[in-house]
Amino acid sequence: MNKKNKGILPKGYILNSKYTINFFLKKGDYAESYRVKDDADKMKFLKLIAFANLHRTQYNSDGNILEIEIAKNINHSSLIKYCEDGEIAYEGQKYAYLVLDFISGETVADKMSREETLNQYEAKDIIIDVLEGLDYLHTQNTPIIHNEITNLNVMMDLSQNIPKAKVIDFGYARFLSQSTKDFYTEGLNPFYMSPESFNNVFSVRSDIFSVGALYYHMLVGLPPWFVEMSNYKSDKEKLAELIDVERKKKLRISDPDIKVDEYTFKVIQKALAPKAENRFKSAKEFLQALNGEYDFESTPIATQKKEKIAVKKEVQAGKGFSAIAGMQELKDMITLDIIDALNDRERYEEYGLTIPNGMLLYGPPGCGKTFFAEKMAEEIGFNFFQIKPSDIQSKWVNASQENIKQLFDEARENAPSIIFIDELDALVPNRDDSGVHHMNSSVVNEFLAQMNNCGEDGLFVVGATNRPNSIDPAILRAGRLDKVIYLPPPDLEARRLMFKLHLEKRPIEVGFDYLALANATENFVSSDIKFLCDEGARTALKRKSRISKEIMLNVIRKNKPSISLSELKNYEVMKERWKVKK
Repeated sequence: MNKKNKGILPKGYILNSKYTINFFLKKGDYAESYRVKDDADKMKFLKLIAFANLHRTQYNSDGNILEIEIAKNINHSSLIKYCEDGEIAYEGQKYAYLVLDFISGETVADKMSREETLNQYEAKDIIIDVLEGLDYLHTQNTPIIHNEITNLNVMMDLSQNIPKAKVIDFGYARFLSQSTKDFYTEGLNPFYMSPESFNNVFSVRSDIFSVGALYYHMLVGLPPWFVEMSNYKSDKEKLAELIDVERKKKLRISDPDIKVDEYTFKVIQKALAPKAENRFKSAKEFLQALNGEYDFESTPIATQKKEKIAVKKEVQAGKGFSAIAGMQELKDMITLDIIDALNDRERYEEYGLTIPNGMLLYGPPGCGKTFFAEKMAEEIGFNFFQIKPSDIQSKWVNASQENIKQLFDEARENAPSIIFIDELDALVPNRDDSGVHHMNSSVVNEFLAQMNNCGEDGLFVVGATNRPNSIDPAILRAGRLDKVIYLPPPDLEARRLMFKLHLEKRPIEVGFDYLALANATENFVSSDIKFLCDEGARTALKRKSRISKEIMLNVIRKNKPSISLSELKNYEVMKERWKVKK
């Protein structure tokens, strides 16, 4: 079209006496996109389409641009919204333009470029939004197939307090009733294309495959059955053959550090079934599976007896806090204030001391909050129930509240029990926040009701969060989470012991100086230290040498702490404020 990174329309150009070009965004094979302002000074997204660059399959039978005609026919909160379209002549060429609502946020691809992988709760929310949009498209009187669900075509709308995923770009979308001869696949991402799409066949289930690929990509960091493309850019047929060979292999997650729960992986496997008839037959069925309402042995069910929300873990005696490196002051405090109080109730009551119901562990990511809670369960000897918000939350009215009740009932049946809830801020957000949905408020209310004096039933609740300010303050009142404990990055002695723990069973030099490594890693969190040890081991392996202090110090110099100093200072400030509150 024009010079790279420069749009056809200049900044300040007024289109149709209404839209002022704010700035150029990106260029594609047949279109460019811009951020524009309308005559009401509202931001919009404009797509400028060059008629000359369109493929014949991008027109409908009436000679209109298919993408624009489809955009006119959609209206759903999970889909980008149509505003206006038209035609202009500029510098002797004719263009169509499509104006859409501007989404204030970023693509999932942009998000992943920073974070690499998303947690299961976040990824599931995005997939639910995408599937709700597809369910709308697929169930129109004339069904629409999107054909290009990828991490580049899902935008995170960040204009509200709760991010919302929206499907964008309908350049490859087709009406299901159209001939497969009208499906132009050049430019599609092959790792998101269903096997039948390589043969120009599109259907509801080809979109389902693409959503499964997106789900896997967000959790794992690479698309399913990924192969290096650089050697095949000029030979698309060879690349397609290679991908086909890879897809005959069993779907796996090769990185042992990436954890995807068994049920979620089973859902992804079904969505990515090579044969279309073995996938979910609809977006609605896919949604049912995400909400635990699908029987993989037969058909979707709504009345089948629910599986247990949380699985009881057998507590291994004899480990407990002795498995935690350092942090002796914190362990002593928890032993006195919580563990002894729970194990010797009568003595504490004699002194008029309240038996705690629960505690909140907060602090930077990677400081071992989950590990600490597990070791506490071993130390105290209680049964241990571990859950995530995604295990409880449901889009169905009252289902989340029912799940919470079921969790507490199961824990009571197995009392004495510890219930550990990770990412507590996602389950019980502050109800005063205007962005919190009324269903979330109901979940908070149910959680509060179940927590009231649950210690009397032999239950102790441990919540963990990186965002304590986002939790509903009612959770922290007396009779609920009585103790609020800051879990900081490991201190010097803890770091020394962690390095020893991770290195002593590997081939290290005689007289290894763990203290030198501890001194060099101030503000590094527990997960950082494990990473450094693994990197040091890889370096030594390549050199065919033992792991030395010099190798480790060089690795440390090349890596920064995952938590910035400013973030740590914010946590310290928060800690002081919470001391005053408590």
